[in-house]
Amino acid sequence: MLELKNVSTRYGQIPILMQVNIQVARGETVCILGANGAGKTTLLKTILGMVKPTAGEIYFNKQRIDSLPPHNIIAQGIAIVPEREGLFPKLTVENNLLMGGYYEQDPGNILARLAEVYQAFPWLPQRLKQKAGTLSGGERKMLGIARALLANPQLLLMDEPSLGLAPATINEVFNVITRIKRDKEITILLVEQNARKALLVAERGYVLQKGAVILEGPAAALQENEIVKKSYLAAGSF
Repeated sequence: MLELKNVSTRYGQIPILMQVNIQVARGETVCILGANGAGKTTLLKTILGMVKPTAGEIYFNKQRIDSLPPHNIIAQGIAIVPEREGLFPKLTVENNLLMGGYYEQDPGNILARLAEVYQAFPWLPQRLKQKAGTLSGGERKMLGIARALLANPQLLLMDEPSLGLAPATINEVFNVITRIKRDKEITILLVEQNARKALLVAERGYVLQKGAVILEGPAAALQENEIVKKSYLAAGSF
């Protein structure tokens, strides 16, 4: 479904991604592991067209997308849960949700998707008129996921869903990701520092270090890799 071929990017004269090759098959959950500054968020921005590659090609459903503007890429069936949720804090929960269905022309489809989202997040219907900025960190993260699901994406990009959350809330977020995999069968590309959690929900993974892929393979194999164990799974390593 998604393929990056030798993708490189830079900010000014500073290289960020260097000849990155990544593949995500339909129905897979693939995780991207790496420390702060590894280029993980830039990778997602490059897929979405917010950062243009200086070299390489990106394909979605076998169509090249790296020259397209972001709104055209999103319209093809890609949604993102940004690192900081990307919510509109002064808008209500309901209006934030509806932004996820911006490209849907059929009101009936929106209503059907809202019903699914309310079932997945049963607290949402009671909070629709509340301003998004007044929600807790965990609730904002859940709202960001719900909004992305309202777009009915083929591919869901998730940027650090556990960032800044308490351990109990992190568990809740990853339980939601597991339910999405099971019930929606959406393809997921998960960028995450919490390697332990990410490798439990993903089928495959890549390790990004200083903008380059240094390891890739099945999640089970990465869990046993000595570099991953030392750098990402050891106590205090993330």
